[in-house]
Amino acid sequence: MAYAYLLLAIGFEVAGTSLLKPSEGFTRPWPTVGTLGAYALSFFFLSQAVRDLPVGVVYALWAGLGTVAIVGIAAAFLGEPLTATKLLGIALVVGGVVILNLDGAH
Repeated sequence: MAYAYLLLAIGFEVAGTSLLKPSEGFTRPWPTVGTLGAYALSFFFLSQAVRDLPVGVVYALWAGLGTVAIVGIAAAFLGEPLTATKLLGIALVVGGVVILNLDGAH
């Protein structure tokens, strides 16, 4: 169940981050409410995940997978270019998450 909570936390974090641009600096009410609500739910589910899983592993997965998802969403829906530098950064993030999980398994 802890991994289900973690996936929910990642999903809500990605949703909240995706709503930041439409909130226009928290000047538009509904995207602002969506952003804050999504972040609140993300932290709630993150707190549930760390009850049964190591904090370092949970945070690495939450931050790493959220970062990778946001880069993809920005490229697909916000017109941001997916450059070689960004792809290298994604590879490094994924590599770091994998390494941290390997250590957390012992």
